[in-house]
Amino acid sequence: MLERFDRPLFLVGCGNMAGSMLSRWLESGLAPAHVTVLRPSGKPVGNGVRVISSFPDRLPEEALVVLGMKPQQLAAVAPDLKARWREDLILVSLLAGVSVGRLAEAVAPREAVVRVMPNTPVALGKGVCALYADPALDAARREAVQALMVPLGLAEWIAGEEQFNLVTALTGCGPAFLFRFIDALARGARDLGLEEGQALRFATAMVEGASALAAQADTDPGTLADRVASKGGMTREGLDVMDKDRRLDALIRDTLSAARDRGEELERLSAG
Repeated sequence: MLERFDRPLFLVGCGNMAGSMLSRWLESGLAPAHVTVLRPSGKPVGNGVRVISSFPDRLPEEALVVLGMKPQQLAAVAPDLKARWREDLILVSLLAGVSVGRLAEAVAPREAVVRVMPNTPVALGKGVCALYADPALDAARREAVQALMVPLGLAEWIAGEEQFNLVTALTGCGPAFLFRFIDALARGARDLGLEEGQALRFATAMVEGASALAAQADTDPGTLADRVASKGGMTREGLDVMDKDRRLDALIRDTLSAARDRGEELERLSAG
């Protein structure tokens, strides 16, 4: 997918998320020779990828500069990066809670900045990447960033930067919420008499298959659930428990709300 992607990548830091993304990009055909990773330790990150421990005098021409370190490290790298910034570069930030405005103050003009919020399944090409940029970002730069994100999974632009914490609650925190649901299914079956290991295998495989069906279906998941649930049958009996007083909807809404609100709180703390 990325065999013809010819813009250089310059990664500032290569933490868990950035490392997962880089691994997937290389698997998708990105030429290692197009990648440079800046990390103080100098630790290798992949065959053929150049790793440096300090900023070069000049960044690669037309590079996508990816901020892949921890958000609290921005202050340490921003002066060196800002001093080397040029109009031909694009800044792609993975830093949670760091707004386009803050990035513009610290590093690059607003019209050169793209924020990306990925989640952990990007390593398998099954992730979600929410993207946001100032309306002034030109189409060519949008297309370059979009092309880089596509091999990671679903990549979509969001309408407003204020949506990032909600998107993060849904897609970033969401895998943990789903893992908890799988665990609850397995534990419920175990408590009702199924062997523990088998209950977990069945629950995990069922969720994988059902998710694949939902992704390929021509209708919404709620309708799919009703199609499975025949009147008076086992599925309908179970759904009636989940649907009573819309308690599952309320639980999920409260879960997302709590995660979103915490994200907003952390954002305020980091800005202050």
